[in-house]
Amino acid sequence: MMKILLSNDDGYFATGIQILFAAIQREMDFESLVIMAPERNRSAASNSLTLLEPLRLHEHASSVKDERCKVFSVNGTPTDCVHLGVNGGLDYQPDIVLSGINSGANMGDDVIYSGTVAAATEARFLGKPSIAISLCGETHFETAAHVLLTFLQDLPKLALSSNTVININVPDVPLSDLKGIKVTRLGCRHVSEPIVSQNDPRGLPIHWIGPAGKASDSSEGTDFAAVESGYASITPLKIDLTNYQMMSVLEDWATESAV
Repeated sequence: MMKILLSNDDGYFATGIQILFAAIQREMDFESLVIMAPERNRSAASNSLTLLEPLRLHEHASSVKDERCKVFSVNGTPTDCVHLGVNGGLDYQPDIVLSGINSGANMGDDVIYSGTVAAATEARFLGKPSIAISLCGETHFETAAHVLLTFLQDLPKLALSSNTVININVPDVPLSDLKGIKVTRLGCRHVSEPIVSQNDPRGLPIHWIGPAGKASDSSEGTDFAAVESGYASITPLKIDLTNYQMMSVLEDWATESAV
């Protein structure tokens, strides 16, 4: 009977979060279920917080008449939404934060930019277990919802460390075609495609960020390889970004430096 907070970076109205909202209502026992997500698409917002303007919560009609279920939009980023939901925007503390279902993959280097993963990361910063889930496409969100609910059933048995964020990516296939689940590491992408330059209607130059690069490390054991083979990928992420292997090199330099 958990108190569940849902967020995403596609917006509170997005198909993925609405399908997950309905699936939890249909298949889980819960004490409360709240969507708190951006009022518009904030994809690739990463971990940004809104500090120079006020945040506003706006409640929307829920798809079901259940006092336990509420829907809010926020004029901020995914990180803002989770920060509000955990740090005073609700009159209680959620037990877990679920971010998604995102429309599109969040694998490899994507996790650096992803607002979906950032929402889950913010929850873990604030002491809440969190899961980010993405569909590697735009169609079979029910498949991703099934994978997540299956994982949630066994979550109490898993001794996850306090700095772990779970990142799930699901191939865009019907549930009957899903081959299973694999635990993976992050793969790696090539450098992103070049920017796309155009002129606006006034003849002034404008630029669009280019598409993400294709996988450069999609070897066995990566999230890319699992999804490509028809498996859902579960990757445990840790928040500590320290490169421990480089510390000894830098310590030697610091010792020898004349500074």
